[in-house]
Amino acid sequence: MKAILTKDLSGPEGLVLENHEIGPPGPGGLKIKVKYAGVNFPDILISRGKYQFQPELPFSPGGEVAGIIQEVGEGIADFKPGDRVLSGTTWGGFAEEALGFGFNTHHLPDDVPFKDAAAVMMTHGTVIHALKDRAGIKKDESLIVLGASGGIGTAAIQVGKILGAKVIALTSSKEKIMFCLEAGADEAYSYRLDDLKETIKTLTNGKGADVILDPIGGDYAEPALRGIAPMGRYLIVGFAAGSVPKIPLNLPLLKSASLVGVFWGSFFRNFPQENKANIHHILSWMQSGKLTPLVDEVYPLARTREALKRLQDRSVKGKVIVKI
Repeated sequence: MKAILTKDLSGPEGLVLENHEIGPPGPGGLKIKVKYAGVNFPDILISRGKYQFQPELPFSPGGEVAGIIQEVGEGIADFKPGDRVLSGTTWGGFAEEALGFGFNTHHLPDDVPFKDAAAVMMTHGTVIHALKDRAGIKKDESLIVLGASGGIGTAAIQVGKILGAKVIALTSSKEKIMFCLEAGADEAYSYRLDDLKETIKTLTNGKGADVILDPIGGDYAEPALRGIAPMGRYLIVGFAAGSVPKIPLNLPLLKSASLVGVFWGSFFRNFPQENKANIHHILSWMQSGKLTPLVDEVYPLARTREALKRLQDRSVKGKVIVKI
């Protein structure tokens, strides 16, 4: 089969399209004929050897796929060849065939297209876990979303609105502001590092944000945290800015605020039934029309490197996906 391969951990620049075989699924696994694969920031990290889970070389990046089951491994009772599914693979998705985990593979309803399914699992799965399970967000609470025009950001806008929050999107340009408003944000603004705390305070009528969702990290984290409300929850989702911030711990102490880690990769492994319930919510919202993923562009498999570079350059609005 054809696959995009990482052979030297040089990042997206070193990816190549070659023939590659993955063999049959092991116990508890499935082999999937991939129709579409989502493109996410962890794909960049894993191609540089900087992700929490790291396979042996050579391997294909790609942590989420939508497609059709070809084979099932020992111990799999809920799936059979021919089933439509979406699956979290961690890696291996940028290929004509991929191996998935039975505990993080989900039946795909006939009325949900493969293309849409490939755009929601990692981003919307992370966000519903963050807002529902980790923050316990309540109706009418204020939700500040940093990096709001990216995949995690737009997912947070959409899921936050469905859960009843007042969503304020912070992003970096007028074009992205309009995109965030179109995605459903109640308000959207550009922000600068030097006035981020005061911006958040102003936008929340001086109270501070009840919940802040941060996939950016870096220098933005501390000033954003300074704008949190008493008893607020600061959701640490990722570090797209490239560095892990060092937070003075007196800040959450003085506000009685919580710093809350959100690692979906650990969640679906350790709490598979709770994750399945979350994915079911997402698929139900898609079926009812409450949720439509925002896809910036669809790339053919041979142009996967270009898709990852766009993500790396932070020029993507919403999600990019790969069509196999």
